[in-house]
Amino acid sequence: MTPVGLIGLGIMGRPMAGHLLRAGHPLTIYNRTAGRTTELAAAGARVAGSPAEVAAAAEVILIVVTDSSDVEEVVEGARGVLSAVRPGSVVVDMSTISPATEKRLDGRLRERGACLIDAPVSGGDVGARNATLAIMAGGDPLALERVRPILERLGKSITHCGEVGSGQLAKLCNQILVGVTLLGVSEAIAFARRSGLDPEVMIRAVESGAAGSWQLSNLGPRILRGDFAPGFMVDLMQKDLRLVLETVAASGAPLPATALLRELFLSAQAHGEGRQGTQILGRVVERLSGAS
Repeated sequence: MTPVGLIGLGIMGRPMAGHLLRAGHPLTIYNRTAGRTTELAAAGARVAGSPAEVAAAAEVILIVVTDSSDVEEVVEGARGVLSAVRPGSVVVDMSTISPATEKRLDGRLRERGACLIDAPVSGGDVGARNATLAIMAGGDPLALERVRPILERLGKSITHCGEVGSGQLAKLCNQILVGVTLLGVSEAIAFARRSGLDPEVMIRAVESGAAGSWQLSNLGPRILRGDFAPGFMVDLMQKDLRLVLETVAASGAPLPATALLRELFLSAQAHGEGRQGTQILGRVVERLSGAS
């Protein structure tokens, strides 16, 4: 089995690591907060003291961290992947970060005889736990085929989107669709309440028709229950929407719904709700509409 490294053991990375261990891959892990490694170490993972140690031990290195600066630190830092990566290794960045950063890091890795696949995911913590993630990959197609058996342990669909950075572009499209759809769900719930229609009945009535969506069926009922526990936090969605608007700024194309969505999530952050799930958008809309 291919030796695999995994850097970043948060909500997504920990269940991914578990899937790889159960599949039989020799697994080396690293996390800045060492306490998160204990359970996986007991299950057979080797704990590294730095990203460099992970790179020295693995042929495929998965990175699952938060933002562009975090990936840059993991790859280019003083004890980063670049300092010890093996020629022929493939770095698979499953974070959601800037497409331009992925292209630059791929160039640096190629100087060392390695390469990068950007492979952000959709499906949230549930998809990570159930290994049903949608994986959007950009980079060398031959490198992707090398790592595909590993990615198949983590997701139900793997789509090659084009050159390095294109996986990130597809993920940012995903975030536009997810966020704007959730705003529609939130407004429909607020409208139903203000109009005297039971919103639970509304969801049952429309979810099997053209208005049906994952957001409606899964997050709509959570909004109604007041369950805002994070599957995906507002702070992380805000980071992704920032990336969308930064990326599109170069072309000058307007994205009015995305810009509005970022402002509404900013309202949630101003109310101390940045670590709540994105379904808190329902509460934001309620505050604006006066619904209860």
